[in-house]
Amino acid sequence: MRASKRAGKALILALFSVAVAACDRGSPFGSGNEISAESLEAQAKDPQVRAFYEARQWQPAWDEDSEKALTSIIGEAMAHGLKPSLFLKEDAPSDHKAAREVALTKAALRYADALARGYSDPAKLGRTYTIPRAKADVASGLAQALQGRKVEAWFASLVPQTDEYRALSQAHQRLVQQAAKADSANISEGEALKPGARDPRVAPIAATLAAMGYLPEQVDPSGRYSPVLVAAVKALQADNGAKPDGIVGPATLEALNAGPATRARALAVAMERLRWLPRDPPGTRIDVNTGAAFLDYYRGGRLVDQRRVVVGEPGWETPQLKSNMTELVANPMWRVPDSILEDELSKKSGAYLAANGFEWRDGRLVQRSGDKNSLGRVKFDLDNKKAIYLHDTPAKALFGQDERHRSHGCIRVHDALQFAAMLASESGVRDELEKALAEGDEGYVKLKGEIPVRLLYHTAFWDGARIQFRPDVYGWDDDVAAAIGLVRGGPRKPHQRRPADLGP
Repeated sequence: MRASKRAGKALILALFSVAVAACDRGSPFGSGNEISAESLEAQAKDPQVRAFYEARQWQPAWDEDSEKALTSIIGEAMAHGLKPSLFLKEDAPSDHKAAREVALTKAALRYADALARGYSDPAKLGRTYTIPRAKADVASGLAQALQGRKVEAWFASLVPQTDEYRALSQAHQRLVQQAAKADSANISEGEALKPGARDPRVAPIAATLAAMGYLPEQVDPSGRYSPVLVAAVKALQADNGAKPDGIVGPATLEALNAGPATRARALAVAMERLRWLPRDPPGTRIDVNTGAAFLDYYRGGRLVDQRRVVVGEPGWETPQLKSNMTELVANPMWRVPDSILEDELSKKSGAYLAANGFEWRDGRLVQRSGDKNSLGRVKFDLDNKKAIYLHDTPAKALFGQDERHRSHGCIRVHDALQFAAMLASESGVRDELEKALAEGDEGYVKLKGEIPVRLLYHTAFWDGARIQFRPDVYGWDDDVAAAIGLVRGGPRKPHQRRPADLGP
């Protein structure tokens, strides 16, 4: 069995068993609230817990009913991809009322904060992350919920109240159950399996598709890659961003061998990333999913445009950041970054540089505006210290590929001129943009209002109809998984850098 698949199933089965146990055992803290302020103050070491009790003059907060409610709520943490043991410990105190009271409050506050803002801190995971975190006053909210006997409703309100989050949660619970009974046999490699062929791998493929929910379990493959199986494989391919041709090649085989356990882990990571984000994002914004290589443009809270993009290749990852689009640059020149100059362009001949419009200006290598310019006809300026921006490109063929992690870190936009025209029209500067483009030289068109841009990395997401999965090309899912107490994935294949253009 492949290591990643074995680890993934162990992960999900462990998570599932912990969740069930937490639901079954009832409150670990007992009942009774005859507790003095002094004993509470002596037990409350955590700053957040102390603030909670200071606000209520060191009066106990819990009774038997609320304890049981919290235990049940945390016991269902698996629905959010979290382990109950992160919050409720098996060795919780049972013979000291003040200790039980404080332990219960600490568990409630930690779980509430995990639902409201994420259990992990993305800024501490070793990657650039400048997107604002969600904010929540969980101490005040918990106090009000306890007073009003609305603990269940309050905890339910903390997670993102979106169709996407609900879809991810439901799919995660379904996949956990599928993983608990899935056939873990690994499907062997071989020649590409085409419709109508007979192959001994058809039976394990059918079993895996059934375990993943793409086939009814009663399907009898009979060794033949039948139309029913082909349709199921096409659905799997579509959910993984691949061309749905029904041919079982290496990429499809990898998706099959991942199984429900690995996909459930991806959904747990995806929900954690959604919990990081503010619940009220700007109604007008651009969200780039660098994991799946597409962008969404929202206007007034409504999705009005979606298009493919090319983003950073592994080793040149596009960072997770929030920035503002401030202006459009018509016929941009490319000021070559030092890293690209040293690693790549320094090896090119003078004839190559001249033929492609490169020249030295003020001690810096630049590429003149024109048809060969690596930024294409338009650049979308962002105000960030990482020098990351969106732009056009002459390398149009890359947009037709399923795998589009091919840039040096910036974001290349499909049909960028049309996108720029849309933004310019909405900003009332369409005439200025067209005039600047027609002049042929580099020209700047200031937008009348900044457009927030968020560069996100989501390898599992909801497209409005189905859950989609993408390979973790950057390997960043492992960091998030480990931070929420899940196992890391299996060994990653070394990235083989592909020949590409020199654009940013």
